[in-house]
Amino acid sequence: MPVAQRRAVHYGAHHPALEHGAGMTRGDGSRIHERWAQLRFSVIGHLLAAPPAPGMLRGELQKLALREWRHPSTGEPVRFGVSTIERWLYRARRERHDPVGVLKRKRRKDAGTQDSLSAAVRAALRAQYAAHPSWSVQLHADNLRALAKSQPELSPLPSYSTIRRFCKAQALWKRRRLSSRDTTGALRAEARLEHREVRSYEAEYVGGLWHWDCHFGSRKILTPRGEWVTPVLFGVLDDRSRLACHLQWYLAENAQNVAHGLSQAFQKRGLPRAALSDNGAAMLAAEVVEGLARAWVSFMRRHCRIHRTSMSPLNLCSLCSRRAGIHWTSVRLCST
Repeated sequence: MPVAQRRAVHYGAHHPALEHGAGMTRGDGSRIHERWAQLRFSVIGHLLAAPPAPGMLRGELQKLALREWRHPSTGEPVRFGVSTIERWLYRARRERHDPVGVLKRKRRKDAGTQDSLSAAVRAALRAQYAAHPSWSVQLHADNLRALAKSQPELSPLPSYSTIRRFCKAQALWKRRRLSSRDTTGALRAEARLEHREVRSYEAEYVGGLWHWDCHFGSRKILTPRGEWVTPVLFGVLDDRSRLACHLQWYLAENAQNVAHGLSQAFQKRGLPRAALSDNGAAMLAAEVVEGLARAWVSFMRRHCRIHRTSMSPLNLCSLCSRRAGIHWTSVRLCST
């Protein structure tokens, strides 16, 4: 095994050549520093239980140095020097309560800290992120450099890699804005997303929830009868996979067309467990609701206004993005 690989294994790094124990945690749940402490204690354990006679300690240490021990990470044979074993022994002797725990590797005092970033720079980065969470790390670094020209206390500025490590350690991730407009619903959605984890879907599995809706095209078409009508695109989307189960153009939004479109989607993808639509007259027609009940599909309705809905603003934004896909399809089809 090369020297660099042996050093990586010694400090608990992962290597593809190692099958078990290469990572920090093994299958039994023990971590690498705990396994090293147990190995060290097993080396000096009998010297603590049965101390050698005066003048015989050096010889016992030399015997232990000649023995081969199993590496806690790789399982390969390994040896330790006399001075190393002697240091372990005296360290365990001085500990009265936990002789195994004292043999673990000590955590560095400066672990998790970055001395290259001053308190002023940290505060400036946090203030920038609070005001602009959608900025990239490069944009934060550029604005920090421009801010340092008017605020000398920020100098000297750290490098980009240092700022990137700080943002990563503090979980200052770039967040995509839900909407470019500062509407009430978008602000509520961003506030909810900041304080709790919200999934971009409602259902746990594919086929658990379907959405359907109608979208009026942006252009009129000429029928064989010589009439100009606005076409209606009926779409059924799966909540989890975003799969378009069925898309079809109609000349009107009525219960007959909705029932026909749902029948086509059911024949293509099977029956969902639940369904969600708005409060349109065609969606709430008796034949549609009764047909879903006979098929054992749980039917839910959503309100159009945000202050009346039981869904979160974020989920409404996600639903609007799905409808935007239907709108894009209508523009493409109407323009061809």
